[in-house]
Amino acid sequence: MPALYQSNLPHLELIARGKVRDLYRIDDDHLLVVASDRLSAFDVVLPDPIPGKGEVLARLSRFWFGRTADIIPNHLTDIPVSAVVTDPQALAELGDRAMVVRRFKPLPVEAIVRGYLIGSGWKDYQTTGSVCGIALPPGLRQADRLPEPIFTPSTKAELGAHDENVDFAHTVDLIGRELAERVRDASLAIYTRCAAYALERGLIIADTKFEFGLDDDGRLYLIDEALTPDSSRFWPADDYQPGMSPPSFDKQFVRDYLETLDWDKTAPGPALPPEIIERTAAKYREAEERLTA
Repeated sequence: MPALYQSNLPHLELIARGKVRDLYRIDDDHLLVVASDRLSAFDVVLPDPIPGKGEVLARLSRFWFGRTADIIPNHLTDIPVSAVVTDPQALAELGDRAMVVRRFKPLPVEAIVRGYLIGSGWKDYQTTGSVCGIALPPGLRQADRLPEPIFTPSTKAELGAHDENVDFAHTVDLIGRELAERVRDASLAIYTRCAAYALERGLIIADTKFEFGLDDDGRLYLIDEALTPDSSRFWPADDYQPGMSPPSFDKQFVRDYLETLDWDKTAPGPALPPEIIERTAAKYREAEERLTA
């Protein structure tokens, strides 16, 4: 996998490369987070980038961090990237895709909130009548709106492995009841507020994923990204119809294409046709425009 920006940031130590983001150490307390154009689907990083995707992710995350800071603090700082990356060419190449953030200890769970019955939640419901151990009313259809949003955490898998949906009790076992309840309550509060805001702008946030971290004093922070097309399902409200998988403004469009291929969902991922790349980039841009205009 190409080392995105590594050659242009020689004074910073690359300490981690995730499916999408690269993390550079600034000092013991701060990181430079770079959102790449890489795209992962079914937990596999695909070989073809989506042009402009990283900038959309970073701008949307900053947007949502600002709108939810009163619910829970986040890792974003007011330190400009130009204070850390002083080379003009490197700054130009980074564009809007980088953020200077505070460094916290990530929790070993992904905090998923579902407002609609889709994806792995729909599959779980068809088999068990519940999602992650939460019983739901009978007779729900694919993409139905749930009676209320539900917190359905998952484990955090290593790169190339698959995340696993777990119930709340498993989360309690991992991080303790008090912290698990704080994560659940913050996740539901953020989703509820932001889903209402998005709906006013013609977008349904069907579900989303948050990540949290702790400082040395045990204070909880929202980290990583927030409510982007990578971490959420965005549906156009005007075209929403339960009983089917709605059209999306997120990487579900790529997943749907990949489902048509003879691919076992393990690395290496298949190449994407140019038209899929172009339409995916356009969907990401439109989601940002609808939400932030």
